[in-house]
Amino acid sequence: MSWHPQYRSSKFRHVYGKAASKDKCYDCVPITLSVHDNHFCAVNPSFIAVVTECVGGGAFLVIPIKQTGKLDPHYPKVCGHKGNVLDIKWNPFNDFVIASCSEDATVKIWDIPNHLLKRNITTPKKELLGHARRVGLIEWHPTADNILFSSGYDYKIMIWNLDVKDTVISKPVKILDGHKDVILSMSFNTDGSLLATSCRDRKIRVIDPRAGIVLQEGSYKSHRANKVLFLGNMKKLFSTGTSWWNNRQIALWDQNDLSVPLLEEDLDGSSGLLFPVYDSDTHMLYVVGKGDGNIRYYEISPEKPYLNYLMEYRSHLPQKGIGMMPKRGLDVAACEIFRFYKLIPTKSLIEPISMIVPRRSESYQEDIYPLTAAAQPALTAQQWLNGINKGPLLVSLKPGSGAVNSPLQFLDPEAFAKATDLSQQEGEGGRMSLEDEQELREIRDGRKKRLKTDETFPTNEQMCLSNGFDIFECPPPKTENELLHMYFRQQEEIRRLRALINQRDVQIKQLELRNLSVDRGNY
Repeated sequence: MSWHPQYRSSKFRHVYGKAASKDKCYDCVPITLSVHDNHFCAVNPSFIAVVTECVGGGAFLVIPIKQTGKLDPHYPKVCGHKGNVLDIKWNPFNDFVIASCSEDATVKIWDIPNHLLKRNITTPKKELLGHARRVGLIEWHPTADNILFSSGYDYKIMIWNLDVKDTVISKPVKILDGHKDVILSMSFNTDGSLLATSCRDRKIRVIDPRAGIVLQEGSYKSHRANKVLFLGNMKKLFSTGTSWWNNRQIALWDQNDLSVPLLEEDLDGSSGLLFPVYDSDTHMLYVVGKGDGNIRYYEISPEKPYLNYLMEYRSHLPQKGIGMMPKRGLDVAACEIFRFYKLIPTKSLIEPISMIVPRRSESYQEDIYPLTAAAQPALTAQQWLNGINKGPLLVSLKPGSGAVNSPLQFLDPEAFAKATDLSQQEGEGGRMSLEDEQELREIRDGRKKRLKTDETFPTNEQMCLSNGFDIFECPPPKTENELLHMYFRQQEEIRRLRALINQRDVQIKQLELRNLSVDRGNY
């Protein structure tokens, strides 16, 4: 019997974790002493938010992402809660809006100014009152604007529509009350049409949040799930928890059949929680241990063995919580595919950990950066509540490229008129100059390419829409930040067009000089 080694070809086989240098860390940060099992940290390309200690209530810090080094002990806080803050999450479509939940049974929405904080923020933009007991988890909808989910110790999940003018909202649009115990985690699929939850009653549930129906429910005797995660569009769930013998354990499930896990594996005998983090762009899964310094990472495949172990980042400094940078905030020049922000309470330190693909070339590596979710909503709150599903809008991480709006390029009306005039001149027997011939040839070539695009587009239409970005829509900016993004994108486009015009001018001058030399030769 011959033995065949199981070699796998993968672009991410040699990914390694790199801790930031001391000057790139955030030092002297008073990290919370709470024993609640949450990340306690939220990150976006503009800010890092960390739950901290505060006398007489709950608070969190919001630090500009570039303000590394030692933190001023009197740095202002966001401190409007009357109880300890248990969870914080940035709005995925607005870098200046953050939600927080607390032991005081409220959820608050905060506006963060785009300048350095000079005094404590105590007045929220909106306050959500509905839970009877403390609120432990909050999650923003991944594609719909201003839809927020919250779960409390009253065993209820509440769906909030923030597209209202009221500053105090006491009635959620929907209450999901199908749980019999405390909800430990919530996770959305890619388009936000399904919600997966893990509960203290040891059951994993897949719920249709708008209908309020539990589609799948299951538990397994040898696996006590603590955190559960949707694996993008792979129709699978991943859970972390403990085994019969209290070993830390991971399990993989088919979202349509939760009776038996597809895969079950014991990791170690440590007692800390495991936080799962999935990157749907690279299909990499990270398992972060609470109370230790390890980050294991795997690659997910649709066929067996499903879970392929890659490597483990190890550190002697234990982490209490973790923050994840969205893809649009990564350093693509350094081939960084993910970045964690590790909370180290023993040293009052936040340490960035970059996951890097080793490449020699310094150019943009398109194969490891597929199109990723943009910072623009695909749906309004009301559209989602009305039953419309849509995946996230996609954006390229290539420097200088904006959001992907439409692959179609229609011919300019002016260029079309010019081409018609030139073709009429040609038909009337009028002698055309070399410049006109060149211009006509370029316009015709452009028209042929665009016609080809139009012909091939219908076959790709379904693919584009199923991936979630609508090629015909570009939502107008709603906030100052989005307006600035749009402005800079337009400036880049203007620069590109100017460079193209200059290039055309040079070509025209070269053709004119060539015409003069030909005419002199004839004489």
